[in-house]
Amino acid sequence: MLLVCGTIPRDNAALIKGEAVFEQERLLINDSEIPCTQGTAALISAACVTAQHLKSAPPQVALAGDTGRGKGSHLLYDYLINNLSNLNPDILLMHYILPIMGQMKKVVAAATQCKKKPVLIADASSMYAAKAAGLAEKFDIFTPDPCEMAFLADPDAVHPAYIKHHLFTADGAHAKEFITTAYQQKGAAKILIAKGSTDYVIERGTIAYTISEPDIPALEAIGGTGDTISGMAGAMIDAGMTQIDSALAALKANRKAGELVNATPGTKIRQLIAAIPDALNNIL
Repeated sequence: MLLVCGTIPRDNAALIKGEAVFEQERLLINDSEIPCTQGTAALISAACVTAQHLKSAPPQVALAGDTGRGKGSHLLYDYLINNLSNLNPDILLMHYILPIMGQMKKVVAAATQCKKKPVLIADASSMYAAKAAGLAEKFDIFTPDPCEMAFLADPDAVHPAYIKHHLFTADGAHAKEFITTAYQQKGAAKILIAKGSTDYVIERGTIAYTISEPDIPALEAIGGTGDTISGMAGAMIDAGMTQIDSALAALKANRKAGELVNATPGTKIRQLIAAIPDALNNIL
């Protein structure tokens, strides 16, 4: 079972739990329709269409509304801490959630109480909490963009906004240096899916794959295109693919989906998600 957890931008902090379905560009969870714009909703939608294409079970989700005040994030942390050992997910994929280091430590501790420790994947602010709490090495996959890669390489930063000044001025040419430093400083998960103009799949500090084609610059301007990679990778692992193969396929499929829809800066993320099955047919 793939369990996806994160927050969505709504004032109502109440938890939304259940099986997710993406149909006709709409994301449905039980009786709730979640706008598929970007963030956690885009991640879940990508996981849905990938799971359906690979004929595996739809993702289970636990969402909470949070507009930055933290109430929904606290509800979500408490839900995971108290229920993970009973839920026993095969994969726990965490996304936007207020980075609270103490709570993240409790979530990881709860994961160790499952019958089998789930594959732990962190993207966005859940990755910030995991790294800042010194838990990076306990995670199987992080999915950083270039700025977040610099954050993982900075041993003192607790958030990408507070990385050392010289790291802010570094460009993509420093990616390999950041990778080496992140692992030396124990700031990286076992596998990194590093997203950018050139993508990297890194395993324990070694670059396994480099992907730069097809080159679709417009994807950088479309909110949610990094989130879809995480969702696809989680669903592929749940379908039985290895973590490395899932990372590579997710990066390739994301680029291919952009090519198939002739992506422009005005393309909606739901259009890219709808193209994922055709992209997977091309690359798998």
